[in-house]
Amino acid sequence: MKHPSSRMLFSYWDGLRGERAAPERGEIEPGEIRHILADTFILEIGPDRQATFRLGGTRVCALFGRELKGEPLHGLWPGDAQAEMRHFIDIVLDETAGVVVGLVGARDDEVTLDLEMVLLPLRHRGKTQARLLGSLSPRTAPAWIGYRPLTHLTTISHRVIWPSGRPLPREVADEPAERRTQFVLHPGGRA
Repeated sequence: MKHPSSRMLFSYWDGLRGERAAPERGEIEPGEIRHILADTFILEIGPDRQATFRLGGTRVCALFGRELKGEPLHGLWPGDAQAEMRHFIDIVLDETAGVVVGLVGARDDEVTLDLEMVLLPLRHRGKTQARLLGSLSPRTAPAWIGYRPLTHLTTISHRVIWPSGRPLPREVADEPAERRTQFVLHPGGRA
């Protein structure tokens, strides 16, 4: 994570989480993240796994020149790129891990803005896969925010963020006896 808002939100979320996979939505205290509140949002996950804005920070809404409540997150991408955004939501929901996404936002006049988004799972009333906490932060805050809206986003990069204390996928052991018990596929073929 490159943006301070992303790092602060992840640190706050990870601290609330403790030993659990994700914190409860009710544990989020806006005052605790007041310095980054304008860049944060909460998404509600519908039965079809569509993530819609439930709350949007003032700067997040100003980037697009409108209130985002009730709009689907994937709607901020062009039609041919929306499936990729839905895939990121699935990763957060299925793996109970965060995702950080490098983005470029564009206006109608082709002016662009580098952004970073982080998505983190939340529990809501005991249900997992019910809410997501996120932030969308510009690398620099241009003077035109709120006057000239972004029309769409383009994904540049993404990475899964595993919470601290969670085991990462198992690596191949160095012991020859254990290596023999694991299936390994080597590239090759017939010429």
